[in-house]
Amino acid sequence: MKYVALIALLFSASLPAFADGPKTCEDLKSDIAKKLDANNVKGYTLEIVAKDKDADGKVVGSCDGGTKKIVYSKASAAPAKPAPSAPRK
Repeated sequence: MKYVALIALLFSASLPAFADGPKTCEDLKSDIAKKLDANNVKGYTLEIVAKDKDADGKVVGSCDGGTKKIVYSKASAAPAKPAPSAPRK
């Protein structure tokens, strides 16, 4: 009987998490961006792409019922410009 009560308690505690349904892609992308910004991550892009489409980067979330994914990629740094040389005489 204890197990039945425990299972019922766990099940009822998890219902609010599913009550809102799946997040939209834009909401999830915004949440991920907030977490990255809070950790001082700079120079990144988040892109929403179709599930079956190849994309460069790491998949960090899925949305729209699993039909799309959010891909994180680090922006490449611009090449450093060489220091100007002194004019020759």
